[in-house]
Amino acid sequence: MADPASSSPDRRPLTIWAVTDGRVGIEAQALGLAEAVARRRPAQIVVKRVSWRWGLGRLPSMALPRLALRADSPIAAPWPDIWIGAGRASLPLSRRVRRWSGGKTMVVQTQNPRGALSDFDMVAPPVHDGVEGPNVFPMVGSPTRMHAEGFQRELARFSDRIDPLPHPRIAMIVGGKSKTHDLPPERARAMAQEVGAAVRAAGGALLLSFTRRTPAPARAILTEALGALPGWIWDDQDGQAGENPYFAFLAAADHILVTEDSTNLATDAATTGRPVHVLAMAGGGRKFERFHRDLAERGIARRFSGAFDAWTYPPLDETERAAEELLRRFDARKLT
Repeated sequence: MADPASSSPDRRPLTIWAVTDGRVGIEAQALGLAEAVARRRPAQIVVKRVSWRWGLGRLPSMALPRLALRADSPIAAPWPDIWIGAGRASLPLSRRVRRWSGGKTMVVQTQNPRGALSDFDMVAPPVHDGVEGPNVFPMVGSPTRMHAEGFQRELARFSDRIDPLPHPRIAMIVGGKSKTHDLPPERARAMAQEVGAAVRAAGGALLLSFTRRTPAPARAILTEALGALPGWIWDDQDGQAGENPYFAFLAAADHILVTEDSTNLATDAATTGRPVHVLAMAGGGRKFERFHRDLAERGIARRFSGAFDAWTYPPLDETERAAEELLRRFDARKLT
């Protein structure tokens, strides 16, 4: 698709701020969208991690939010061309930066801001949140940092370790405790038994990666039960050296197992075009039920049946689609 500004005389790089509280999953959403924009238009991306005194970041309506920021969270002019906020901690700032910048800055918010939408130029919530409005661009899942070229790059970095493994290669990405879900020892043991039996029956290899939210007892149970299988278990909590091969695991996989507690994990997996098998956890919530039902209806994901059934679907490309829409709206602002 042609760049709508390819003939524009103003070709200076855009400045994009990705503003979050620094949590890995939240920051990945803001960075994923920013990087997708930068693949289309020259841009400098600046990561802004904000933290609040006295927990005031949970009050989006506070009168003077910059006074409540901690000293290590500088938010001040010169303002960016594009501000991409994600997560509740960014909201008190996202709602005001358009005014602070005199209208110069385009303000984009991922997720559901749970309030008035008029403070934003574009809101990119998950489809399953049901948010509607003229400045709303619903996405299946959440913005992701991965795309086809990135997957190939990450796979090449770890090829010495992954290439000798037999097929089918099963990537297993395990989340953990959240407001809605948990992975207690009894569920971890049942999960290990189900997955281990399926991998052995398939004659393949397991590429297992934990997240920071995975409880320590569940890590230990899954590692002990699945450690004898061909493959690679990555756990940054046990002192393993080197960089996280998470995206290489997804790129190498013939099938992907993800726990049901994370929109990010399932969205990342869906960008590969490989079958996504959803692992049950303790707990649940209606939003997650709607999300996984949506993935199932699109032919992307199914509940894990205990076997690696195969199916195909076009890789999910929502971040690229959102980046195109963001730039379309950005260019339209300059013409008004």
